[in-house]
Amino acid sequence: VEPLFSVFSHPVSGRDLILMGGGLFLIVKSTLEIHEKLEGEEHEKSSNAAPGFWNIIVQIVLLDLVFSLDSVITAVGLVSHIEIMIVAIVISMIIMIMFAGKVSDFIHKHPTIKMLALSFLLMIGLLLLVEGFHVAVPKGYVYFAMLFSFAVEMLNIRMRNKNKPVKE
Repeated sequence: VEPLFSVFSHPVSGRDLILMGGGLFLIVKSTLEIHEKLEGEEHEKSSNAAPGFWNIIVQIVLLDLVFSLDSVITAVGLVSHIEIMIVAIVISMIIMIMFAGKVSDFIHKHPTIKMLALSFLLMIGLLLLVEGFHVAVPKGYVYFAMLFSFAVEMLNIRMRNKNKPVKE
């Protein structure tokens, strides 16, 4: 958190660089994914370069770093026993692994959820970017907006399922 250098009399720390870099990464990645989803098959035919194994691994590591680093640093600062934090992280990873298949199936069954998730990533990237510039955005507003959007999408899914013709 100590300033490394200043830009226009604005101190920039390592944490700021991580937040800004992670935010830019999420903005670019989610924008490209949204673009790819909107372009569809035409875009796939024009793109002959398949992503390499190491390219995918680097992207996964960067996403994990962006989402985890700030939260883990904050959480470690809140506990007096690091062992509790290690156990909590291991338990949360086990729960994520247990439900990954069900979440993946749900997303494949309802593609609009994927677009909503990409939109959330875009918003989180923007928040990380502005936090890197020391602009505080109340998290409650962001979480409420995300919860509201998700609730509306759940209602849309129920409505679409209700209006589907019954197979005989």
